[in-house]
Amino acid sequence: MSLVVGQSPRLTLTGDGVSLRNSRRNGEESKLFLVNRRRSTRAALVQAKPREDGAVASSSPSSKPPVIQYRRADLADDLQAEARALSRAVDASVYSPELIAKKHGSQPLKALRRSLEILSALVGFALKLGIDQRQGKLEVNMKKRAGELRRIFTRLGPTFVKLGQGLSTRPDLCPPDYLEELAELQDALPTFPDAEAFACIERELDSSLESIFSSVSPEPIAAASLGQVYKAHLRYSGQVVAVKVQRPGIEEAIGLDFYLIRGVGKLINKYADFITTDVLALIDEFACRVYQELNYVQEAQNARRFKKLYADKADVLVPDIFWDYTSRKVLTMEWVEGTKLNEQVAIESQGLKVLDLVNTGIQCSLRQLLEYGFFHADPHPGNLLATPDGKLAFLDFGMMSETPEEARYAIIGHVVHLVNRDYEAMARDYYALKFLSPDVDVTPIVPALRNFFDDALTYTVSELNFKTLVDGLGAVFYQYPFNVPPYYALILRSLTVLEGLALYADPNFKVLAASYPYFAKRLLTDPNPYLRDALIELLFKDGKFRWNRLENLLQQGSKDRDFSAKEALQPVLKLLLDPNGEELRLLVIKEAVRVSEAIALGTVVDTYNSMPVFLRSLVFSGNGNGPLAMSAAELESTLELRDQVSRIWSLLQSSESFDPAILQPIVQVLQQPEARRLGGRVAGGVGQRLAARFLQQLLRATTPSSSSPIP
Repeated sequence: MSLVVGQSPRLTLTGDGVSLRNSRRNGEESKLFLVNRRRSTRAALVQAKPREDGAVASSSPSSKPPVIQYRRADLADDLQAEARALSRAVDASVYSPELIAKKHGSQPLKALRRSLEILSALVGFALKLGIDQRQGKLEVNMKKRAGELRRIFTRLGPTFVKLGQGLSTRPDLCPPDYLEELAELQDALPTFPDAEAFACIERELDSSLESIFSSVSPEPIAAASLGQVYKAHLRYSGQVVAVKVQRPGIEEAIGLDFYLIRGVGKLINKYADFITTDVLALIDEFACRVYQELNYVQEAQNARRFKKLYADKADVLVPDIFWDYTSRKVLTMEWVEGTKLNEQVAIESQGLKVLDLVNTGIQCSLRQLLEYGFFHADPHPGNLLATPDGKLAFLDFGMMSETPEEARYAIIGHVVHLVNRDYEAMARDYYALKFLSPDVDVTPIVPALRNFFDDALTYTVSELNFKTLVDGLGAVFYQYPFNVPPYYALILRSLTVLEGLALYADPNFKVLAASYPYFAKRLLTDPNPYLRDALIELLFKDGKFRWNRLENLLQQGSKDRDFSAKEALQPVLKLLLDPNGEELRLLVIKEAVRVSEAIALGTVVDTYNSMPVFLRSLVFSGNGNGPLAMSAAELESTLELRDQVSRIWSLLQSSESFDPAILQPIVQVLQQPEARRLGGRVAGGVGQRLAARFLQQLLRATTPSSSSPIP
């Protein structure tokens, strides 16, 4: 039995920030590695012809194995395969500051050499910053220095590339120029020898390479900081897969770097009083995430969970995991053919639209961040592919994060406060979001928020550029004692990346405009008490109901494909009839009376206008100039209210999920005792208002009216 190792052009497939390399070499013949565990020689080179698909045909006359389409195993088999993968990763390392201190503290010479390497790179950079500050050019040269820091991190290797990517999501630690430059970090690292990679696969999976794969690309398709990716065909089925293999010695190198970085963090916490964030805690949290990425079985579990939560939508694709060929250092997953999301020309040449794919990404990201809380923390273009059939494929699930449940609702409430320009409430939100400790006074922060947003919100919130919002908030965070939780920084990065991709296709694209339908839907349909309070806050102001806000919410919410008119109606009624809802009921009764009166008076006006002129004076007390004793402005306001309510009802009816049957549970709710009392109070209020109008009309018939006649 032999293993065919072929050539194929390198594409971005999966991995933590992969770099592209061309594997085709002019004038070089393809190489075929024959691997056999039973032989003393592990590999031999032979001549072979490349096939059209980039693999290499075996020179052996034996026919290739039949291709069997992959069929997803049933649940029991899948769980058993996952359990076997977990057993192969039972010795996976977990980040422990104490253990790395014990290990690397006993190797002072090795630590010293690495320290000198790091210091020689960073001290020069620090000196340049010092000179800039002394010459008053710190702001002028900030963009230039940020670029230099990015290149230094790239040269120092995987740990510092990861560190730079982490800093690019921390507006409380870095000025905007540094955030923008560090966000461009790419893991442009050299590959490691293929023989080492193949030996790692055999060792991890305890099988010969030829027994697992019928062909493997001769060189990595993509290289990343923690590993490299090969394209292969499974021998048992012919399925095309991506095989990610971990870089040898990476755990040792990263452990040493974090040991040294923690030492610096301790000094910063102790002596740098101007830095309010706990730097050591940030380092430990970041190191923990990197160590999780080193366990490929954990990444596979992340992918499975992500697929279960979000791939229920037809336009989202998450590759399947092959558990029997996955271990701590080897990850085998379904191969995804696709184009990077920032390659607009290539995408549109396939008849696809970048903006449609970006919108899919935004809606999926909002579900990740605010619905289930489990989200992809590294959504750079290399991890988002447009498939030929128009789906958005997510790759690389090594770095994931979670939004706490309380924070999910607080973020939506924060958006409501932004819409209302309630900067005091926005500042208080930072307590719930864990941005500020309870002992911090938010009073001085309110003017900073007001100054920024009053300038930014020249138009509506939906027209606000998200990057402008992030940069402005970043400046505020940098000036005040904020401690931005990692999940929130990653949320900002995720949406900023998606907006950046969209701007290539449409310079006028606004991610907030694309996100607003989701927020509107959640406010209208989510029964969570926090969101119900936020909805009340949005709709009522100074004791008055803002029908224009409700109309706008329904217009925006109906744009979300998951919007349901049924869900939008019932939670509101339940809230209204809550035993503790007396204050709200008073507001609703007052508004219901106004609406009922508007409908009744509007009907009178419509009837009057439909009559022949000679009948008007006969029916309306001998007055042919108008049916009601109202000023023109009052009548116009009344009719506008009637029309607005009518438009809102039409919006509900236009919902795809609208069915007159949805009124049945509402009728059942209205049969409750509290609802009957509420209806009685509304009817009484309407009766009083109409009686007053009737008396006014009678007086008009006998007394000259001072109001202008209504034609």
